[in-house]
Amino acid sequence: MAQLPFEQFPALSAIEICRHAFTQRIPGIDVSNDKPELLKRLDSAHRAIRKAIGVGDWPLITAQQVHGNKIAVVDTPFKTDREFPACDGIITNQRGVALGVYVADCCAVYIVDPKTPAIGLVHSGRKGTEFGVVTNALNQMIERFESDPKDMIVQLSPCIRPPHYEVDFAAEIVRQCRALGVKEIHDPAICTACDLDRYYSYRAEKGKTGRMLALLGPK
Repeated sequence: MAQLPFEQFPALSAIEICRHAFTQRIPGIDVSNDKPELLKRLDSAHRAIRKAIGVGDWPLITAQQVHGNKIAVVDTPFKTDREFPACDGIITNQRGVALGVYVADCCAVYIVDPKTPAIGLVHSGRKGTEFGVVTNALNQMIERFESDPKDMIVQLSPCIRPPHYEVDFAAEIVRQCRALGVKEIHDPAICTACDLDRYYSYRAEKGKTGRMLALLGPK
């Protein structure tokens, strides 16, 4: 069986309370259509990856992703998949649900508080970063779940970076996390536009591209 196209981050793999993945480019899929259609075409591969990391039977909780800073809070059990409208991140203290965000140059920001425990997953591109979407997610975890920033682990996904993009929003995400007192922040410093064999890039492919799915769920 061919290896499934996804990667995992050592910092998150070391945390016993969560499962995670970051999907890569899916070979052989035509992604020249609009977003709803291309997500349908990617669904089978994404489901296989969800199964591979042990969250295949869990509800998938996603955000509509409007490049804003609103965060959905999941503090009650879910039985079915759900997309929260007008949101760009989700936080939860519930077990048995998988959080998901789709990116193709924007950054997927994984947040794990192993003490509470609680998790968050955020879609943060240029606009979202300017609006402080990650800061809002961290503050919501502090307020709703009594998380302490000193206990949090933050992991950035591959995303577009200079010189392929005029703004280094990944560096700003790191700065915002540090400003709130997060000590453990991991940035792979990988540019999506630099490796089109492995990643989709909205900028490099002029909008005719797919999406990587970031997945995070508590064990």
